[in-house]
Amino acid sequence: MSDTPSSDFSGLDGGDQQDVTDSVRDVVTWYSTQIAAERRAPVPDDDRIEELDAGRQAALEDQRRLGTADPQETERIAALYAARLKELKES
Repeated sequence: MSDTPSSDFSGLDGGDQQDVTDSVRDVVTWYSTQIAAERRAPVPDDDRIEELDAGRQAALEDQRRLGTADPQETERIAALYAARLKELKES
């Protein structure tokens, strides 16, 4: 059994705000870590840095949006970030 918390929000009624916030923050952290690593590379890939930064900015926007999101929007963001976090961890 893994120590990694589950990012499956399908059973939550209206989405648990803290779990959703944590997932979005985890995605932001992943992008930030990748950006830092790319910048430290002997020959940084500027295109990759731009791509990573765009992903991080989108996640930050969604994180801000959570503050005023209705339950349906929260569920949409929860599903999006559960899938994105799983994809990023598998890559």
